[in-house]
Amino acid sequence: MVEVESPIVYNLAYNEEALKEFKEHFAPNKDSKYLLNYPTVYIVNDKDERQSYTVYVGETNDIVRRTLEHLKTDDQIREDWYALKHSQTSQMYVIGHKHFNKSLTLDIENRLMHFLSSVEGIKHVYNRRTNPQSDYYTSEELEPIFSKIWRKLRQKNKELFPLERVIKDSAIFKASPFHKLTQEQLAAKDLIIQKIESALTKDSIGQLILVNGQAGTGKTVLMSSLFCDLLELSAQEEYPLFTDRSIHLLVNHDQQLKVYEQIVKKLGYSLDEDIPIVSKPTRFIDRTPIDHPVDVVVIDEAHLLWTQGKQAYRGKNQLFDILQRARIVVVVFDENQILSREQHWESKDLAYLKHDAIQNNRYIELKNQMRINASAETVNWIRQFTDNREILPIPNDENYDLRIFNNPAEMFAAIKSKAENQEYGLSRMLATFDWDYIDKKKPKDGAYWNVSVGDFHLPWNLQLPTSAAQKRRNRSLAWAEQEQTIDEVGSTFTIQGFDLNYAGVIIGPSVKYRDGKIVFDREASKNKKATQRRELKNGEKVYLSDTLLKNELNVLLTRGVNGLYLYAVDPALQEKLLEMQKLRTNSI
Repeated sequence: MVEVESPIVYNLAYNEEALKEFKEHFAPNKDSKYLLNYPTVYIVNDKDERQSYTVYVGETNDIVRRTLEHLKTDDQIREDWYALKHSQTSQMYVIGHKHFNKSLTLDIENRLMHFLSSVEGIKHVYNRRTNPQSDYYTSEELEPIFSKIWRKLRQKNKELFPLERVIKDSAIFKASPFHKLTQEQLAAKDLIIQKIESALTKDSIGQLILVNGQAGTGKTVLMSSLFCDLLELSAQEEYPLFTDRSIHLLVNHDQQLKVYEQIVKKLGYSLDEDIPIVSKPTRFIDRTPIDHPVDVVVIDEAHLLWTQGKQAYRGKNQLFDILQRARIVVVVFDENQILSREQHWESKDLAYLKHDAIQNNRYIELKNQMRINASAETVNWIRQFTDNREILPIPNDENYDLRIFNNPAEMFAAIKSKAENQEYGLSRMLATFDWDYIDKKKPKDGAYWNVSVGDFHLPWNLQLPTSAAQKRRNRSLAWAEQEQTIDEVGSTFTIQGFDLNYAGVIIGPSVKYRDGKIVFDREASKNKKATQRRELKNGEKVYLSDTLLKNELNVLLTRGVNGLYLYAVDPALQEKLLEMQKLRTNSI
C-alpha cells in the first residue's frame, strides 16, 4: 500500500459560533491552509432520542463559506438542514489532507457515503449523490488516505464510525449504490441509461434490457447503482426526460428485499406508496394496472421470477406480466442460478428474449469475476466442478483458501474460527438441500430441522431462538449477518445473491461421483422445488432435477470471497476431492 501522511480531522459543533471559533483557531496554525484554503470533506451529523444518527456528507473548496450557506440558506428550503441547524446536539467533522484535490475529495466523499450508509445506527444519509471519479494523478492514494481518515474518525466516535471490517461484511455495503464501478460496469450502465432515454421518448410498452452474467460478476452492484441514479434523475428538474418518472426495483428473494429496503430508507426514499419503489414481483403485478404502466422497472436476480402460477400469483409468467406494466424493464439474469421448477424457462422462450435484446442492442454480458478473490486456475476449478462435472487437481493459490476437510465438525470449527476473527470477517456454513426442512414448522421428534452427518448435527437456517432485542435488529439483516446464524447451516434460499468471506459447504448425498463424473441424485435431495416434475407448455411433464441440482451446487460454491471449504457426504466424491487435494500438497 502507498505510504501517505496523516489526514487532519477537526470536530466542532454545527453552528455559526463554533464555525467562527474554528476559523480563529486555525488562523495561526501550520495546518490552517489544508482546512481553510484546500479542498475539504465534511460530515454533519446528529443523533435523535432513539440514538439513531442522520448524516450529511459533502466536499467543498471553501469550508467556511459552504457551511454558512447550509446554516443561512439551505435551512430555509430543506427540512433536513433546518433540523440540523436547530438541534442542540448536531456536530460537524472537517477533514483535510495536504494531497487533497477536487477528484480525490469527490472520491473520499463517495466512499464516506458508501461506508456511512452501511452503518447500522445511521437512519438517514441526506446527500445521496453517487459521484466516484475515474483515474487521476493521486488516485492510488485513495485507499490509504481513506483508511487513515476512517481510523481518526473512529477515535472520535466509535458508534458512528465502526470498524471497517464490520462495515464491509454488511449486506448493505456489498449491494451499495456507492461502489466505484469497474469499466465494464460503467459501460453497461451508460448503455442502459441511453436505452432508457430512447425508450422514454417513445410511447411504447415492454422494452426489455437483458443483462447476463455468472455469479460474482457484479450484477447486483450494477443494478443498485443504476436504480439510485434513476431515482435521483427523477427528482431533478434539470433532466426533464426523467423528471417525476416512476422508478421501481423488484426482487423475488426475501433476504435481498430486506437489503434494498434498507438502502432506500437510509437514502430518504419512501416505501409507503401504494406501489412501493422496492417490492416483490407479485405485489407489483397485483397493484399496477395494465392501463397505467410505470416508466422503469429494474429487476435484480430475474432468474428467480416465476414462469408459472404459484400461491398468490395466478399468472403464467411474471416477467411477461411486468413487461405489460412498464415502458422499459431492465433485468439481470443467470440461467445457471435458476433453482426451482417454478423458475424454469423453456429454451425457445429464453432464446426469443435473448434474440430480441441482441437485435435491438439491448443485450449486455458481464464477464469479469469480481466476487472470488482467486487466481484464474481456482475459478476454473470451481467452474469445471459445477459446469463440466469434473474434478481437477486443486491449484496452489496464495490468495484463496480452497480446502477439503475430513469431516464436517472439523470444517465447522474452521469456519467458526474465521467468523470470530474480525480480520477474516463474515463466514458461515452452507449445505445442499439434502436434509428435511419445513419453514415455520417444527419437527415432531426434535427442536430443530438439522443437517446431520454421522455424529455431527447443526440446525438449518432461521431456527435458533433470539432475544427480543435481537429480533428487532434482525428484521433489517440478511440471514448471514445475524449473530446467531454462525451456529446454523444456510441453504441456497438464504444465501443466494450474498457474499461470505469464507464458505464451508457440506455437499450432501444428492451429489455423487460415479465413473469419473459428478452426477446428481434427485432421490437423495429434499428440495421438492428442484425434484418434482414441471409441466411444459405442450402438456409433457418432465424432471428438471439434473439441471436444478447442478445450479444449487453452483450457487453454494460461488459464495466465498477469500475461501471455500468442502466436505462431501458421498464416499466416492469425498475420496476424489481428498485425492485432488493431495496432488496439490505434493506439488508444493
